[in-house]
Amino acid sequence: MDLALSEEQRAFRDEVRGFLAASLSEHLRRGARLTSSVFAEPDIAREWQAILEAKGWLVYHWPVEAGGPGWTPIQRWIFEKECAAAGAPILPYMGLKLLGPVVYTYGTEAQKAHYLPRLRSGEHVWAQGFSEPGSGSDLASLRTRAVHDGDDYIVTGQKIWTTQAQFANWLFALVRTDPDAKPQRGISFLLIDMTSPGVTVRPIISASGDHELNEVFLDEVRVPTANRVGEEGQGWPIAKFLLENERGGSSFAPQLMADLERLRAAAGPLPAELATRATRLRIEVEALEMTELRTLVEVEAGEPPAARSLTTKLIASEIRQGIDALAVDAYGLAGLQLPGERPMYGPDAPSPILSDDAQVAAARYLNSRAWTIFGGTSEIQLTIIAKAALGL
Repeated sequence: MDLALSEEQRAFRDEVRGFLAASLSEHLRRGARLTSSVFAEPDIAREWQAILEAKGWLVYHWPVEAGGPGWTPIQRWIFEKECAAAGAPILPYMGLKLLGPVVYTYGTEAQKAHYLPRLRSGEHVWAQGFSEPGSGSDLASLRTRAVHDGDDYIVTGQKIWTTQAQFANWLFALVRTDPDAKPQRGISFLLIDMTSPGVTVRPIISASGDHELNEVFLDEVRVPTANRVGEEGQGWPIAKFLLENERGGSSFAPQLMADLERLRAAAGPLPAELATRATRLRIEVEALEMTELRTLVEVEAGEPPAARSLTTKLIASEIRQGIDALAVDAYGLAGLQLPGERPMYGPDAPSPILSDDAQVAAARYLNSRAWTIFGGTSEIQLTIIAKAALGL
């Protein structure tokens, strides 16, 4: 299998590099570098989103018929790798990478025409309403109910761990429309306007000091039946389609490699024990990158991805935590600072001890504890691998 880039792919890589050099400002790079949570703060995220949309590259993973540029899997990987190396902000993907594919795959023509352009422009900012208290890994046990009332549903329930819901004006949610059906068959997929009466958002502040998670309470919220995606009771297969995008819709290795290389450059010469850890992490990232590339080559050739592709989220989570733990140790006492102010850039940002990179280390370390939980816990990932790859 030849994994070397072709002449056309190298030309595309050079085009991406040129665009990033011209369009990715130092303001955006510094904001991304000083972001401790998974996604960029809204100000830099929206600025970067507008730049990519103007270029026609925002929804680079969408097909042409849905408004995407029609890139191959390898082109998408090149773009992600170059963005990571350049230090671009990580966009919130709830709308772009999760809801968008659901709407253009399962939505009506009216839904596609209404929601997709507003998603791209940033007029609609989306949050994901899946998990509930007691219904996280066992998502089919969710209890938020939606009852018919004329042309509407009346939705009552609670969602939790809702990322960036404090910035969102729309929520895509799984709700129970048939309490008498088997758990997976009684669920539907609704699009909920978060400005509707009865919607309440309460913050969850993580140990890192980041406000990235929330509780969302739905108290008899009226939702038009026209906001249901797919048929009633089709929510479970739609959710499985969405979760496949969440767990494997992007390559993990490019961002991990970029973060590790930036750490090694910023921290300077490391003591022998830390240098050994850094080398081990680099080998693990390179092995993950090779796994992801082999899978992309298979997909580009029209083949189904091999079972090895199921391991990437699990491995990436462990590497992510390893890099962030290494950063705290590399910066020593300066790596323990944990300012409560957010964002850590801009005129009101706290002054760092030693360096910007040291200032963000502890917050990133604490934040990345969630990597082995969100998007399917490591235990869930191991179960998926055992069933699908090993037949256990």
